[in-house]
Amino acid sequence: MIKNVPKQDRPRERLMELGPSHLSNQELLAILLGSGTKQESVMELSNRLLVHFEGITLLKDAAVEELTAIKGIGAAKAVQLLAAVEFGKRMHKMKPVERYMIRSPEDGADFIMEEMRDLKQEHFICLFLNTKNQVLHRQTIFIGSLNASIVHPREVFKEAVKRSAASIICAHNHPSGDPTPSQEDIQVTQRLKECGKMIGIELLDHIVIGDRTFISLKEKGYL
Repeated sequence: MIKNVPKQDRPRERLMELGPSHLSNQELLAILLGSGTKQESVMELSNRLLVHFEGITLLKDAAVEELTAIKGIGAAKAVQLLAAVEFGKRMHKMKPVERYMIRSPEDGADFIMEEMRDLKQEHFICLFLNTKNQVLHRQTIFIGSLNASIVHPREVFKEAVKRSAASIICAHNHPSGDPTPSQEDIQVTQRLKECGKMIGIELLDHIVIGDRTFISLKEKGYL
């Protein structure tokens, strides 16, 4: 039985240690099935299933009735397998997402202007970009008056690392409508710039949004 197999040789443990690409079809199938029967282990059941369907090619088109006709495969296991197969098919059919590309400060401002220009409080957001300067993710980091001690680089770059971002663009709005950067804006920019250099994720720009207007701190020479 699987419980008698050394832990390092069990499918689940091997997947956690090595990753799914290192597992055989039999091992992946065993994880999906979860358990065997009183007569055979889940690995033996998985092997028998693969032999019956001549590998995974025919298994992907199996019906519930075909699966449940196999000893050891009840309705629950059959449904789990078919759900996993269908999930894989849908992922395979997914088309690449067309991402917004930022080539200039105007592109960055256009991406966020309409949602930010009428906000009644200051919102500090970050755009996380890939190596092609396409937007991977947008996230609000802080709401309230901008302050270098409050907008902590840790929160900005934690998300950047999580998203595998190559660079970031920061932006915040001035509810007054005047995008002229304050000393706090400049200090936050400098701090994020230095932190980005240390970890290899470049701060491309810090954009201040006003009422249908904006100022790029990069264009102003602060980056």
